[in-house]
Amino acid sequence: MAEDTDGKLKLMVVDDEPDNLALLYRTFRREFDVVKAESAIAALEILEQQGEMAIIISDQRMPEMLGTEFLSKTVDRFPDTIRIVLTGYTDVEDLVEAINAGKVFKYITKPWVPDQLKVVVQQAADTYKVVKHRTDELRRALQRESLFNEITTAIRESLDYESMLTTIAATFGKTFAASQCILHPLEDGQLGPTVFHYSAAEPAPDEINASLPTPTNPLTQQVLTSRQLELAQLTTSEQHRLALPLICQQDFLAILLLDRAIATNQWTTEDIQLITGVAEQAALAISQAKLYQRIQKQTEQMRAELEVARQIQGNLLRQSLPELDGMKVQACCYPAREVGGDFFEVYTHPQGDIWLAVGDVSGKGVPAALFMASAISVLRRELSQETPPEPHLVMQNLNHSLADDLISANCFITMVLARYRPDTQQLVYANAGHIYPLVWSREAIVAQQTGQGTGATLEPNYLKVRGIPLGILPNWKAASGSLDLKSGEVLLLTSDGITEATVPSSETATSAATSSVMLQQAGLWQLLLHQQHPLDLSHLLAQIRAHNTIQEDDQTILSLEVL
Repeated sequence: MAEDTDGKLKLMVVDDEPDNLALLYRTFRREFDVVKAESAIAALEILEQQGEMAIIISDQRMPEMLGTEFLSKTVDRFPDTIRIVLTGYTDVEDLVEAINAGKVFKYITKPWVPDQLKVVVQQAADTYKVVKHRTDELRRALQRESLFNEITTAIRESLDYESMLTTIAATFGKTFAASQCILHPLEDGQLGPTVFHYSAAEPAPDEINASLPTPTNPLTQQVLTSRQLELAQLTTSEQHRLALPLICQQDFLAILLLDRAIATNQWTTEDIQLITGVAEQAALAISQAKLYQRIQKQTEQMRAELEVARQIQGNLLRQSLPELDGMKVQACCYPAREVGGDFFEVYTHPQGDIWLAVGDVSGKGVPAALFMASAISVLRRELSQETPPEPHLVMQNLNHSLADDLISANCFITMVLARYRPDTQQLVYANAGHIYPLVWSREAIVAQQTGQGTGATLEPNYLKVRGIPLGILPNWKAASGSLDLKSGEVLLLTSDGITEATVPSSETATSAATSSVMLQQAGLWQLLLHQQHPLDLSHLLAQIRAHNTIQEDDQTILSLEVL
């Protein structure tokens, strides 16, 4: 604000007539710090030297330039100055233009009445004070906002906890021109062992240690107890120390200390207000960083646990399949996550029967894997009996054992269970809402590939006997199906992760923009028709998975080939 050391507003009077200049000086010298100028040129030189005036009173008719012209030259540099024109005649056009442009507050005609002029000048002074106050407030607000955004942006650039604390200490110290900034995190409500420090100079380690807060330090104790900002003078180092808590949602996270030398700038009310506002954002950032750190640790722990679960699940799904005389069994299982709900079972009974199963627990991840483990456990118990029940009765027993847990968890299991007797070549199967198994003749495919077939469209035998999934109703009922599986024939069981995988559409495969379609059983059969002999499930599954960069579902496939 344009004031002298006594708090008087600066008033400039400009007039080429000495008498008028002297009269104006005498009129206002008691209330204002009056600065005289005998010409517009001289007035501009004074403004260059002394800076802003609260009020300028200028004569209109002067030799070098008109008063309105002179005043217009002061607008850009001193926009808050209040301008008054004195004129001995009515120069309407110049005055109206100047007033409309906001360059002139009022104009006074000569000869003026001193009391009336005083009233106008007092109005001008009051207007200047209001404008200046609002302008300064706006300027400070913009400065605060800019500084606030700068600090919060710097703080939020890192989610790493220790990196965040280092950034906070350095940013606060540099931004607020502190000689040093100390950030001391709390652990379980007490000062922790680690301190993050910023210094404008490079202090010796013993100097840092001497300035650090301790639990017994009075200022630290005040902040720990009151959870409020504290201000103190450090007589030993001639520093003004500002100490404030960083709290987010009642969680006391850290103590922030800022020092300034007594000989330089002390902490102002405006500084403290801005620091307090930014400290709230810093506390929020620290809270988020701690949460992020905690989530990372939990994620790492979960990954380790899932890896153990994956290994256990892999052990449950037999990786070494039995070698059977006159038969070949293949199986592959790929969970969409570390663990999944798909499973298969190949069980050779002491009596010679071969039991095959493929199941799919609804959902993914750990819950599905737990139900999968339970299903395999119950299934193996059923199959290990001296004389296992028929496949549909095994399904009933599975449903009886698992239904309560499945229903309460809003889950279900689809499953195909088949028993093959090599001596009679009989295949008996039961289906609980699962995809239909496929049976086909290997010789028929080879004949078609070599051009020796009948020419008719070759289709597999879909075993279309099934009931509802396990876990839907307390009691499961469905009949078993049967057929003879002879030499040269193949039985294929899959999960929906196979048939619902996406592959390039055959209709647009040659176009630039290749679209994708769901494989489904018809598409799977087309892939099987073009497989080389003997059937290799690993190769088949690699073909299917090649077009799926992101696996959406567990994928399981199992085959029994009678040689």
